[in-house]
Amino acid sequence: MNVTAEVHRELLAGAGKRWLTDIGRGIEKEGLRVDSQSGTLAQTPHPAALGSALTHPSITTDYSEALLEFITPVSTSIDDTLDELRAIHQFTAANLKNEIIWGASMPCIVAGDKGIPIAHYGSSNVGTMKRVYRNGLGVRYGRMMQAIAGIHYNFSMPETFWQASWELAGSPGSLQDYKTDGYLALIRNFFSRVWLLIYLTGASPAVCASFLSGNKDHPLEPFDDAGNTLHLPYATSLRMGDLGYNSDAQASLQVCYNKLDNYIRLLHRAIVAPHPDYAGFTETDNGERAQLNDSLLQIENEFYSPIRPKRVTESGEAPLVALQRAGIEYIEVRCIDINPFLPLGIDADTIRIIDTFLIDCLLTDSPLCDQVTRQRDSENLRRVVNRGRDPELCLLNPEGEVPFRQMANELLESMANTAKLLDTAHGTSDYSASIANAQTRVSEPQNTPSGRILTNLSEQKIPFWQLGLNQSRQWHEQLLQTPLHNDHYEAFVQASDISLQLQDQLEQEQTQSFEDYLAQFYSQYQTIDA
Repeated sequence: MNVTAEVHRELLAGAGKRWLTDIGRGIEKEGLRVDSQSGTLAQTPHPAALGSALTHPSITTDYSEALLEFITPVSTSIDDTLDELRAIHQFTAANLKNEIIWGASMPCIVAGDKGIPIAHYGSSNVGTMKRVYRNGLGVRYGRMMQAIAGIHYNFSMPETFWQASWELAGSPGSLQDYKTDGYLALIRNFFSRVWLLIYLTGASPAVCASFLSGNKDHPLEPFDDAGNTLHLPYATSLRMGDLGYNSDAQASLQVCYNKLDNYIRLLHRAIVAPHPDYAGFTETDNGERAQLNDSLLQIENEFYSPIRPKRVTESGEAPLVALQRAGIEYIEVRCIDINPFLPLGIDADTIRIIDTFLIDCLLTDSPLCDQVTRQRDSENLRRVVNRGRDPELCLLNPEGEVPFRQMANELLESMANTAKLLDTAHGTSDYSASIANAQTRVSEPQNTPSGRILTNLSEQKIPFWQLGLNQSRQWHEQLLQTPLHNDHYEAFVQASDISLQLQDQLEQEQTQSFEDYLAQFYSQYQTIDA
């Protein structure tokens, strides 16, 4: 019995359900810039009108110079979050020339690794570090994987909720540790049931054949005789499988979320201990430094996981150091695909499903994990990624093989009860409606985003890249037809100008060499008790 979950349930079942209106959420949404006519990856620099990718608060780039990333501030309102994401999209659309934002997770037409330009961040030490880190990702895993886009969803419960729950539990230990353990319990439950979230939101069952050009060691099948699209018939999210953010080298990292110290200790070792397979990476083809270090992980961000415990860092602070300093502040869900049938790639219905899913994880007893549970969770995820819509699919639970639909419906029944709590708190029925929609998708897999993609490819008789381009053009035109009001637009212009000034200031005031800067950054890890 997880006492913390029991206390949470007691708290939210009563007057405490008001805290469900104060859930903090933020979205980080990626999207490739592509040529609006051909659907090929843009080779142009990050548009100057969008400001500095290094210092802009809401518009940056991820791995590639062409991979935009939009960041919304933390908000307790779903509508406000989506409005802010839409505004960033509108401003960006207005400042793209002959380009649009690709509205799918799997990339457009790409011309191999060399056709994926690595992002530039200027000559400051922090900008150079970001660039070299991306060089390292390229030499270690290939650039192609880094052209995949997704949505990261940041989630937190209000501080007053944790305070009240801690007091109701009898104030055991410190409030900080209580809160951290509560988030870790949520994360353990997340891993045991993430397969359901992948099934409901997965939108990458197919890829453009150019993505796997020259790679014959893959399980995908041609979608039609033309061979321009590759797929798996029942796949949900190839992005979350072997084609996406997975790494054979990282398979040895058996991360445990029973205690935060375990998580910090394991990632710390992966960052500071040399990894022989990476020792040979010294320079890139263009003569740049190839990586930050030759460890298994250059920095924490290199660890690929569908969810991360997070804390806002102080200037120059490493994420692990921040977690050790003050514990978990929020979680980052990293397994949400971009839905090409939605203007922003995500909508309120999807957010309500995610919120309900996470709250249900918080309110459910969370056994400690071990090697057996980790392997079972990993296998269930693999099966749903590759075969989630297969009517014969079975998953694993402690008793053995169980039909997917049975396990999915059991989880959704639990989520339906949690949705009622959220509805009561918000004075609505929207959460229950979202879970009802999710239950329908379990019995009608063709109505999942992944099912709709394959149906559209078949009915329209077009390749994946054409479907992606058609949808992206549609949303781009819609954005242009609903421009921002002048004052809102000017606020974005000002933010871009300020960001360029800040980058210039960083570069002008820099006196430290990059080697000294890097040594100082890594010296932080010596403070971690390993």
